[in-house]
Amino acid sequence: MEILPEEATVEEPIAGRSVGEVYRVQGRADLHAFLLDAVEESGGRILYASDASRAPIFIGAQLDTDERIGMLIYPFRVTRNAIKNRPVDEVRGQLRYGSEDSWEREHPVGRDVAGLDVTMILGIDIADDVVIGLDANLWDPLPMGISFYAKDSELDQAMRNGWHVWEKINRGGSRRSEPRSPTNLETVVAFVPRRLFDYVRLERRASALRLDPALRYSAALAIGDNANRDTTPIRHVLEEQFALTSEQILDIIGGRNRLAVAVRGGVAEHHLEDQLRRSPDVKQIERLDVDAMHDFNVTLVDGRKLRVECKNASPRTTAGGDFKVEVQKTRASKADPASRFYPVDGFDVVAACLFSPTGKWEFRFGATDAMPRHGSFPDRLAPVQTVTADWRSNLADLET
Repeated sequence: MEILPEEATVEEPIAGRSVGEVYRVQGRADLHAFLLDAVEESGGRILYASDASRAPIFIGAQLDTDERIGMLIYPFRVTRNAIKNRPVDEVRGQLRYGSEDSWEREHPVGRDVAGLDVTMILGIDIADDVVIGLDANLWDPLPMGISFYAKDSELDQAMRNGWHVWEKINRGGSRRSEPRSPTNLETVVAFVPRRLFDYVRLERRASALRLDPALRYSAALAIGDNANRDTTPIRHVLEEQFALTSEQILDIIGGRNRLAVAVRGGVAEHHLEDQLRRSPDVKQIERLDVDAMHDFNVTLVDGRKLRVECKNASPRTTAGGDFKVEVQKTRASKADPASRFYPVDGFDVVAACLFSPTGKWEFRFGATDAMPRHGSFPDRLAPVQTVTADWRSNLADLET
């Protein structure tokens, strides 16, 4: 009998279908068993599971709702082994299939051309009973030999809450000069086994709609906030209301500039609200959705009450390299040419979202009482404001 070395590549179908490159693996039966247990713990019944000596693993499962899901999973072990020059408060996984001399070539991730099966790249921490989900769009092709890390604090939150989402800075390295993500950020999700099918739904939607890291982050948060997981709707309420698929809705938005601008504004407000709610300096936040009103009422721990208006910064900086933000309304009344410009006392703070110029969902806060006035209307703000050194990245640090 011919004995193949551990993790040698073999060319054969899994589950009667071709999924690209298949690897022979050893010593990973516990990862295979972990995934099968997770299927059952999350409310599924296993219809088919490929062999533990092959990677990726294909699992077919049926839910109580009779929904059937196919999962093509690339599992990698996560450990707490001490690594030289790395922090001690983190875990490590390594993308490792095949022999080391094969790592220099590309290892594309298998995909179902029909879009029915879901491909996932998972780091499995057997000791802590928690899973780390990597963005299958960003990690394709698999960079074999590369390690990924997560802080203990992130996994602790996942173990406490069952589901935890965070953004991680993504940088180039010795084997990849450019960052994996064009925004320099990637979204990571950690979850416990009973939330496996929640992650399957997230990955299915993220892959089908080609969600970038920021939208993937929002989608993951929405799934995490869903308390009644057993009755998660297959279709979003807007899909039902508009009689369109989510992809059709996004195509409509992407094809109409005003809609896209409005959606970017809403996404910026979402990230701003999330940042403020997580800030230890914020005592209370109220989101407003009223025409001619600012976006948020914010009460700080120090007692200050601030009216905050969220605006997207321009993708282009000033000649001096400073960010700039447009602070004016879309239209003006024909009877009042000043109506397009905001009154100086309309709100206290402008929160400039820097995603357009930087690709990062971060903000700079400026006090309106220190902003330049309109040249013709001294009681109005100038339509374009420069984000100067007086603006702050933390709202509580702003002098108001």
